[in-house]
Amino acid sequence: MESDKPLKVAVLGCGSVGSQVVRLLDEQAGDLAARVGAPVELAGVAVRRLDAPREVEVPEGLLTTDATGLVTRDDVDLVIEVIGGIEPARSLILAALEAGKSVVTANKALLAEDGATLFEAAEKHGRDLYFEAAVAGAIPIVRPLRESLAGDRVTRVLGIVNGTTNFILDKMDTSGAGFAEALEEAQELGYAEADPTADVEGFDAAAKAAILASLAFHSRVTAADVHREGISEVTAADVASAREMGSVVKLLAICELKDDAVAVRVHPAMIPATHPLASVREAYNAVFVESEAAGQLMFYGPGAGGAPTASAVLGDLVTVARNHRVGTRGAGESAYADRTVLPMGETVTRYHVAIDVDDRAGVLAAVAMAFAEHGVSIQTVRQEGRDADAQLVVVSHEATDAQLAATVEMLRGMEIVREVTSVMRVEGMAE
Repeated sequence: MESDKPLKVAVLGCGSVGSQVVRLLDEQAGDLAARVGAPVELAGVAVRRLDAPREVEVPEGLLTTDATGLVTRDDVDLVIEVIGGIEPARSLILAALEAGKSVVTANKALLAEDGATLFEAAEKHGRDLYFEAAVAGAIPIVRPLRESLAGDRVTRVLGIVNGTTNFILDKMDTSGAGFAEALEEAQELGYAEADPTADVEGFDAAAKAAILASLAFHSRVTAADVHREGISEVTAADVASAREMGSVVKLLAICELKDDAVAVRVHPAMIPATHPLASVREAYNAVFVESEAAGQLMFYGPGAGGAPTASAVLGDLVTVARNHRVGTRGAGESAYADRTVLPMGETVTRYHVAIDVDDRAGVLAAVAMAFAEHGVSIQTVRQEGRDADAQLVVVSHEATDAQLAATVEMLRGMEIVREVTSVMRVEGMAE
């Protein structure tokens, strides 16, 4: 390709991310041209409604409602997809790849549900599919897993990958607020949507966990493979109990290599205040990677927002544009390992269990027996209150989730137990 021939870019979507992509393409045109080796020009922006209010002004004549027509135009070289969701995003990306366009996407939900179809299309048509912005916004985590650590063996990825839930849990920890109160503040500040279900019930984090596990362990992992629990049941008492044992509560995405299988889960957990992830505050994200040769790596930064996400999109665009100019491709899908995903019941974890009990002789022994009966040993136990307010707080050693769940179920049926008031997993503590 001639060095001075402009590269034409089509953008699908002009919401909070798409509008910032359009802005950066204009404001950084000179730098982008220097980095790519050719001018990068906006060919068009596909939207649902031409008259919708937008954060940036799109140059006249570039808005269109014909997304398919835009991505298949002969003069378009590259496509950026930031509309989100499954359809029409999947059909548009496939149409773009089939038409010979490389694609940059921020679509975590689509990649987690049907990434295999997209990767196969990119391979078939000899085009790039890049998606740094799909996980943790501006934080560079996809490329390190996909390329920088390709010569290493990653054993664990542990991350806070949803800013909304981290903001809520942080407020509950620092102010003593309950879940509903902290959620309301997150909505008022714009961190949470009017319908926060995708965030607070863990769907967003589960999609990102599936992508991270796929990259880290060279196996196809979908959102359906991820055990998912949200934070809507986390109480102020849970957060206070964590604080008493020198811990904080975080919604974690956990991807682990177990022998030749993979365990992937998203759930709230207590982690020690000394753990690097414990210091991640407000709506920030962080991903902690463990590998055999590199050791422990930490990636930290803003995990959402129009401008941070657009930054990741533009980073991918530069790479894809460079590849396009010289007629090559970057890294494709790596799923050669084809590892089995373990069911949650076989995953090894630890529990923190708070139990309201009768305050009488033999209670502690009976509770300990329930744990022992299911092959679970107790690391610590403490008793709080007396008489009608007696409560036992038990932290287990590692066991399978099935063993721990069966123990809790047995406790709930015991005559001496009035109520199991809280069950939360524990991560990052020394055995």
